[in-house]
Amino acid sequence: MNIALFGGTFDPIHRGHVIVARAAAVKFQLKQVWFIPADIPPHKQKTPILSFYHRYTMVALALVGEKGFVPSLLEAPDPATGGSQRKPSYSIDTVRRVKAMLGKSDHLYFLIGMDAFKDIAKWHEAEALLGECDFIVAARPGYSLADVASSLPPKLRPAAAVTKLFRKQKMEGPLVLPGATLHMLPKTHENVSATQIRTAVERGGALRRLVPDPVAEYIHKEQLYRNAASARR
Repeated sequence: MNIALFGGTFDPIHRGHVIVARAAAVKFQLKQVWFIPADIPPHKQKTPILSFYHRYTMVALALVGEKGFVPSLLEAPDPATGGSQRKPSYSIDTVRRVKAMLGKSDHLYFLIGMDAFKDIAKWHEAEALLGECDFIVAARPGYSLADVASSLPPKLRPAAAVTKLFRKQKMEGPLVLPGATLHMLPKTHENVSATQIRTAVERGGALRRLVPDPVAEYIHKEQLYRNAASARR
């Protein structure tokens, strides 16, 4: 069974996330896509974000009716600590936990957008993470295969001469390297961002075209993103 992990802050989840997951599921014959909200995203530790439980609830609401899409609590706060001693949600730890749960015939992918992948070299144990499972990198406008290659940790990057040849190549086809296997997901039409949604809420704009209807209703009901204070844990 092919399974993909789709992690992120999801503050909030939006239609673009769902569209990317649908496209990946079709192209790579994924039986399941696990949406994993991070409790404490390592790259946003100093940025106010909504509580995990609000973000998880919105993920669950967005995935209702989506076959094979699973809202995951893998990076939820540990109730045993009562919310104390919380640590950053490192993807390497999550991937290893999932692999220990899977069978020998299961194939694990890590789904990520190019906007996030460009910083992959800065991630915790990036080299080890890229070696643990195949990556599916969702294309974004303005990026080439060379951008994918040059985003890798230094020890995994192709030779400079090879990367130079990639500059005029679109993000297509697999990129198989010693220590990393990257599959490209062609650009999907999802011109939506979480920042755009939060701004729309602050300005009283409509959310229907940005987020699934149940998520829009939840944001309105809970009065989320109305001001800076509402975005704090």
